[in-house]
Amino acid sequence: MSETNRFQIEHLGAPNYKSPLQLSTVRGDHIFNFVSESDRLVFDISMDQYAHCLSTGEEPNCLEKAGPRQNIFFDPKETTAAIVTCGGLCPGINNVIRGVVMALHYFYGIKRIMGVPYGYEGLNPEIGHGFVELTPEKVKDIHQFGGTFLGSSRGGQDVSVMVDTLESNNINMLFAIGGDGTLKGVDAIGEEIKKRGANISVVGIPKTIDNDIDLIDESFGFETAFDVASPIIRDAHNEAAGAYNGISIVKLMGRDSGFIAASAALAMPVVNFVLIPEMDFQLEGELGFLGVLRERLERKKHAVIVVAEGAGQQLFTDKNRVKDASGNVKHSDIGVFLKERIKEYFTDIPVTIKYIDPSYIVRSAPANSSDSVYCSRLAYHAVHGAMAGKTKFVACKVNNKFVYIPITEVTKKRKKIDLESEFWFSVLQSTGQPFLLK
Repeated sequence: MSETNRFQIEHLGAPNYKSPLQLSTVRGDHIFNFVSESDRLVFDISMDQYAHCLSTGEEPNCLEKAGPRQNIFFDPKETTAAIVTCGGLCPGINNVIRGVVMALHYFYGIKRIMGVPYGYEGLNPEIGHGFVELTPEKVKDIHQFGGTFLGSSRGGQDVSVMVDTLESNNINMLFAIGGDGTLKGVDAIGEEIKKRGANISVVGIPKTIDNDIDLIDESFGFETAFDVASPIIRDAHNEAAGAYNGISIVKLMGRDSGFIAASAALAMPVVNFVLIPEMDFQLEGELGFLGVLRERLERKKHAVIVVAEGAGQQLFTDKNRVKDASGNVKHSDIGVFLKERIKEYFTDIPVTIKYIDPSYIVRSAPANSSDSVYCSRLAYHAVHGAMAGKTKFVACKVNNKFVYIPITEVTKKRKKIDLESEFWFSVLQSTGQPFLLK
């Protein structure tokens, strides 16, 4: 695929059915308009890219605008949909499930909607989970709770078996809610469907509490995560300030990217150090972390440290890394490690150390109001795209606009904090920690 059409979405075929949505095609009549297939949004909106395209005559990379189409591919009366949730928990999963069910049922009149229990395991009949029928009545209140109504699991199943299951149950569209591994899995399912020439749409709705899906503005649940973490950090500060040379260490989610730790520190600006996977820091030496921590205690008599779970892995001598079922490296516990090293270092002065790990509380929380709005809109756009016959795409927000992007584009790499970005500079300004801790 050439650079100019890298964001082109695959279609199952011509959309020959009229949408049941009573929308408009005329501007100014105060009724929302159908989105045209020609509606595109420029991906790189920088002045440099604009000047480059002007000087070279190149067409800029553009994204498909998300939304309802006037013509749809599937006949709603003959359509069956399925929803699966995979990977770790994240605030907002139930909101997305609810939004997809409501959109399919009320917008398009689809009456048969199946829930796939316990992730991709539910698409393997040998495991025996079966399906759960989803109706508006069953899902109407699930947004008030954290976790996932359908259950989840890590790891994939045989792609051929999963597609066999979809075909044998006459499922026409599969909505997969999950992170990097889940999205790669549903893309593989889409490839197998394509080989078979089947008319099944597969759609990804990006879910990662770490906010590490590439290209997109933000993943759902991320904002709730640092919202929930903020009062925990506040209380950690109270613990630290309440003791002479008190130190509080708060470990937050963030396997490869430190967005939660950094954002939580900005949201609750009582944090003195933020340690994230993107930074290479040392403990010893004049400019090492422990020396800078000593200076902080000498001046203020307390310190609050927020550390992402994937930070400081270079400090561990054991390099034998095991992986979970999703293929993610299981990191050593940096929080416990820091606590022990700090205790060993401060033998000349008394210190009081409190270690707090609220990770599972944070990820199991229900979505806040902002994330709830976001989840509903993501769900609606995912349904509109699937009904139009689009496949192997994610519904997401880029440059503050809802768009469709091929799954392959968002899974090429993980999004990480740029240590030279204004965002990270804001964190350093808030904490007062040095640019480098080595």
